[in-house]
Amino acid sequence: MNRSSTAPDIAAQQQRRGFWLRTLHSWHWISSAICLVAMLLFSVTGITLNHSAAIEAKPETLTRKVEMPASVLRALGTREDGTAPLPGAVGDWLGDVLPVSIGAQPAEWSADEVYLSLPRPGGDAWLSIDRATGAVEYERTTRGVVAYLNDLHKGRNAGAAWRWFIDVFALACLVFCITGLFLLQMHARQRRMTWPYVALGLALPLLLALLFIH
Repeated sequence: MNRSSTAPDIAAQQQRRGFWLRTLHSWHWISSAICLVAMLLFSVTGITLNHSAAIEAKPETLTRKVEMPASVLRALGTREDGTAPLPGAVGDWLGDVLPVSIGAQPAEWSADEVYLSLPRPGGDAWLSIDRATGAVEYERTTRGVVAYLNDLHKGRNAGAAWRWFIDVFALACLVFCITGLFLLQMHARQRRMTWPYVALGLALPLLLALLFIH
């Protein structure tokens, strides 16, 4: 009697377990596929950032000086203070004569000069426009591939699209970790060292932080 009454319950439990296993495995492999390449990038750059003092960088600086035509110079208008993007005609001309993309980045305006800071991953750049003579000075410094990848890791000067990518990547990593935790729980009975290993993963960084970080 007891066997016949519990058989449907056991079957229902097995069906639920099978459903959750399939669902968790699906989300686990999808999230791992999404974050795989980025995880490799962030893992490698985590090492390079941790040892950045030992990795030599050889900055390369490019300096250019050009003179803005009077017609383009007049397009600057009469603004004499504050911050605002350069007019489209000025940005287009600068993009044609210099290796730079201006976009809608805000410049610093004064009566004598327009100064535009152009920070970028792995380097920096700037340009200034003399409003009296139209003289344009441009300087760009690059610090190599490792510095570029390190700045991508930090999201430094990488723009809004990269910040969104980091958020999506972080969300995929969360899904990967959470589904992995539930899968560990579901397989823990057959793998006795599951929770000791999880506890070790928690205890090790905690002990290092308490003992060696002051």
